[in-house]
Amino acid sequence: MAEKVRLGGMALVNGVLVHGPHAWACAVRTDDGELKVAAEYKSLRAAEVENPILRGPARLAEDRILVPQVYRRLPEARLPFQRPQVLAAMFGTALVVKAIKGSPRLSPLAGELVGGVLSLLPAALALRGSELAAYHGAEHISIGSYEHGEQRAREHERCGSHLLGPLLASSAVGATLASKAPAHLRGPARAAAQLGAVAASTELFGWMTRNPDNALSRALAWPGHELQHRFATAEPSPEQLEVAQAALAACLELEHAAENSE
Repeated sequence: MAEKVRLGGMALVNGVLVHGPHAWACAVRTDDGELKVAAEYKSLRAAEVENPILRGPARLAEDRILVPQVYRRLPEARLPFQRPQVLAAMFGTALVVKAIKGSPRLSPLAGELVGGVLSLLPAALALRGSELAAYHGAEHISIGSYEHGEQRAREHERCGSHLLGPLLASSAVGATLASKAPAHLRGPARAAAQLGAVAASTELFGWMTRNPDNALSRALAWPGHELQHRFATAEPSPEQLEVAQAALAACLELEHAAENSE
């Protein structure tokens, strides 16, 4: 049996983005009901980065590059963070988080943990729309069913929500260590701590997916799982599943072509 392609994805307000090591594909349902699909090879391939320190930042950079690529090929795609109320929530939350992290009343560890939880508010607001949550469920069902060879539920073990626990923990530890640096070095120390937190949480997340039954793994995955199960996903309609399946099929077509050419 051929080895399965390791896939990731993102739900849109009107569709689903699926991406693999070499390529991405996006499918959307337009306002008039038309199904539109676009697919392309990636210009940056984070999966090829082997250095554990650089893997996490490379994946963030890949995501930043991917979104403009999608828009160039499929301008009908609608991101959840495009909505004015979500943008306002992001700006307001950023100001509150900055004030909390700079408060002398809180330790760096407490400030980082509280700030990290508050930073989830814009994402929570973005997910209030039932269409987005349903497309998130459709994304998980289509990718999970492909990976496991059987019909799967709307929760997925590699959902980005599972990064919440590792990122909060690594950010809190990094902020605490940075606060102990000499005053004139705290700025660079905080920047290094943030970069280290991204790298550490990415590696920790990978370990969690390989060791799902470990007690620490379950504890770190719990916040993200609860967010995913109770709030971030909903049961999709057949039409929404059709969109997700179209994105999956287009992505796999390019991935298999890339594998055959190597």
